[in-house]
Amino acid sequence: MTLERLGVVVPVHGPLDPVLPLLDDLVGEHVPAAHRPARVLLVDDASPQPIDASRLPAGVALRRRARNGGFGAAVNTGLEALAAEDGLDLALVLNSDLRLPEGFARDLLAHAAPWQPAVVGVRSVDEEGRSGYAARRFPTIGHQVVEWLVPLASQRHRDLLHRAVGHDLAAERGHGMTAVDWVSGAVLLLPLDAVRRIGGFDEGYFMYTEEVDLQLRLRREGIPSLLDADLQVRHVGGGSSGGEQRRRRWLVGARMRYARKHGHVHLLRAGMTAATGANLLWNAGRRAAGRDVAPLAVAREELDLIHRAGRELPR
Repeated sequence: MTLERLGVVVPVHGPLDPVLPLLDDLVGEHVPAAHRPARVLLVDDASPQPIDASRLPAGVALRRRARNGGFGAAVNTGLEALAAEDGLDLALVLNSDLRLPEGFARDLLAHAAPWQPAVVGVRSVDEEGRSGYAARRFPTIGHQVVEWLVPLASQRHRDLLHRAVGHDLAAERGHGMTAVDWVSGAVLLLPLDAVRRIGGFDEGYFMYTEEVDLQLRLRREGIPSLLDADLQVRHVGGGSSGGEQRRRRWLVGARMRYARKHGHVHLLRAGMTAATGANLLWNAGRRAAGRDVAPLAVAREELDLIHRAGRELPR
């Protein structure tokens, strides 16, 4: 498996400057020609200030979208562009705010070659070295209810709580290539033909959970997901995002869409509503103890997210 078969897609909604370090890691002057992917495509997902193609490094192409469709839509645009080129059958999707180790694309393809066709991800850490838990179990109602419970927030460093929200700790602490339910969308090596055969990413998700949905559909077609635990990227932050309120609405809306497609959305809403009741009691106790918290306002906000997010595609 050689880099001549690999195209890279980097979706962006925002300024170019935070993305330049990643592009330098892929095609900068210090990168040997033998370590560069055959194609690097930046997809501008209708950024408020369109990205200036003249500022892109040599070897990076630009594709602009007229409408901001979210992560999955932007990636689909990139995948279709790659599929139109001869000889490309693997796509590497990268978040725009990553930093890659030297020889990353070459090493990832070498490690993944015996397993293809497969979806492959890698470890990720933030700037302080904390894990992003790239390997996960397919979401359950229990995972999402536990994650919604404010009283447990201070205990989420414990293994029991990691497992309770779906983190695959065996893969996280393993070595080599490990089969998992799904891997984070920050880094996704994808078999291009298989992804296009099932219709690509579901563009009904705006942000979050679209990679889980994709990997579940691929699994049903016999395509596994794997974590390459011997490779690691740094997730520095500063890429495309919204404010915290928008981020939470995107996240809850995406989970509700996933539950409608693959689970039981009414049970999920009921479980999260019950968890909001527990949060209300917890916050009332904190308020009585002198903490600066508004229990009823927090509960109203949570219920609004649970019962309204996802009924419309958020923008």
